[in-house]
Amino acid sequence: MQWDLGLQGLAVLGVISLGFGVVAGLLVGGGRARRLWATVITTVACFGVGMLTSEWVFGWATEEDLQPNVDGLSRDEVLLSSLLTTAAVVLVMRYLAHGRTRSTSRGRHLVGQHRGQPTGHA
Repeated sequence: MQWDLGLQGLAVLGVISLGFGVVAGLLVGGGRARRLWATVITTVACFGVGMLTSEWVFGWATEEDLQPNVDGLSRDEVLLSSLLTTAAVVLVMRYLAHGRTRSTSRGRHLVGQHRGQPTGHA
């Protein structure tokens, strides 16, 4: 396999990946740490998937077959794969956070209450 992705194509792929990472960070919700993790994970995943999409899946195509092509980067195909990757990361992170919240809240009682009834102090 011959990689024909140039520096400009890598730069465009990096900007696209970072943009989708920021969108994922906004969509995931939660605290700063979770948003930052979503941004980092999505950025790296989009970069990797975009590289594979452009160079492996559509590497056979010529510039005439795929338009627009930015220095070897199949831009439209990378945008579509990045959108799907972002959706997958956001859904998985939201599912994991929802499951964790539900499992940690079981069995805990509020201080001063038992089965919904306030307890008095003697």
